[in-house]
Amino acid sequence: MSVKTTVDLNADLGEGCANDEALLQLVSSANIACGFHAGDAQTMQQSVRWALKYNVAIGAHPSFPDRENFGRTAMQLPAEMVFAQVVYQLGALAALCHAEGAKMVHVKPHGMLYNQAATDPKLAEAIARAVFSVDPTLRLVGLAGSELIRAGERLGLTIRQEVFADRRYQSDGTLVPRSQPDALIERDELALQQTLMMVKQQAVISRDAVRVPVQADTVCLHGDGEHALEFARRLRDAFREQDILVSAG
Repeated sequence: MSVKTTVDLNADLGEGCANDEALLQLVSSANIACGFHAGDAQTMQQSVRWALKYNVAIGAHPSFPDRENFGRTAMQLPAEMVFAQVVYQLGALAALCHAEGAKMVHVKPHGMLYNQAATDPKLAEAIARAVFSVDPTLRLVGLAGSELIRAGERLGLTIRQEVFADRRYQSDGTLVPRSQPDALIERDELALQQTLMMVKQQAVISRDAVRVPVQADTVCLHGDGEHALEFARRLRDAFREQDILVSAG
């Protein structure tokens, strides 16, 4: 008997989008904003309740302190400051989960904190240490093949390597920066093709036509796009047709 391909499908939540509850019915994991780039106590609480309702794995989505620019401002902060900020954000969501009878199971940094940690070993180590110190059973989600993944592995954390359905890749496996005009894949068909290739072949074609190996444990589905729900449904249909099981694992 052949082993069925299984992949986690995650989306960012509690960032002010109207699609949150509908999107939760299509994903297996949710990354809940912890207040530093978006969200607040009540939004976090509602997100936890919806995740419980739809049996979706709950994760924290910590950020640099940057509400003004939605966590997308590059920052050079001391490692111990980042450590404290991440612990603070995880603690807030963990408390709300506890109050609702839920459990936080993973952590995925947001925005520029995520992108910088992909290439900065010291920043990656600070984030991984923060996760480990709060709960060493938490899964750490990071860009496939990145410094954040390596930092989590060194500490013995369970890691989940992430790929992006609608982002273009560079030949070194990093994402094309959002500041560049071709960072996003606008056509659903191309995004579907890229996602299926990453999940089934564990590879992606970079913008300069290089085949880059990637480990696709979890696929990020952006919920703030113009056709987010429509694309989510199409992606679930494509997974079903290809006999790919969606599960947080």
